[in-house]
Amino acid sequence: MVFIYFYLFVLGCVLGSFYNVVGLRVPQNLSIVRPGSHCTSCKKMLGPFELVPVISYAVFWGKCKHCGSRISPIYPSIELATGILFVFAFYKLGFTWELLIALTLISLLVIIFVSDLAYMLIPDKVLIFFAVLIAAERIFVPLDPWWDMLAGAIFGFSLLFLIALISRGGMGGGDIKLYFVIGLALGFKLTLLSFFAATLLGALYGVGVIVAGKFKKGQAIPFGPFIALGTLLCFFYGERIMEWYVNSFLS
Repeated sequence: MVFIYFYLFVLGCVLGSFYNVVGLRVPQNLSIVRPGSHCTSCKKMLGPFELVPVISYAVFWGKCKHCGSRISPIYPSIELATGILFVFAFYKLGFTWELLIALTLISLLVIIFVSDLAYMLIPDKVLIFFAVLIAAERIFVPLDPWWDMLAGAIFGFSLLFLIALISRGGMGGGDIKLYFVIGLALGFKLTLLSFFAATLLGALYGVGVIVAGKFKKGQAIPFGPFIALGTLLCFFYGERIMEWYVNSFLS
């Protein structure tokens, strides 16, 4: 079991490094293969020892080996978070087919987190790829009932589309399409709960920014990261949250 946890952690960190590339390049219509990883300041190509997830950042003190420019801590943070999430998914689900759904969903949300945080943009190419992949996986790992994935996808898309219409652009098109994909993975009830969780987390962040005096008038806040956090929370703990709510407020 220790080996499995270690393997999943390393796999998650390696894929997290790749997801950084996808999240930063795809929105700009750049190749995820060429050019290879390089310093954004001096443009020097990074060698093998500079590309070890998390470790390279620590060894070189978060700076480029060639020019000494500071490297964003977001890169190792995403790598580390992906590794931890892969391990946590296995811890919660074990050797089940649902683990496949979990790892795929984590992968999608990590990429979305990066791209929306960097550009406030959720790429259609990423959404289409994962929509097809998750739909195919849900055919072999169905929800109960099986059509719940369709109900979740239609509801997720329709809910955010309606909010966008009412708010006249208050919800981005990428968020709307993202919830279609999330609905495929979570089904109707957990998709609704995911939206509430994302909204709550976003609101708490907004209040925190205002209290800290760092809010600027007209400043837009990307919703994708909060969708990612709310969705993961509901994927792993949604049933428990709903059970707690029913027992506490409806019984």
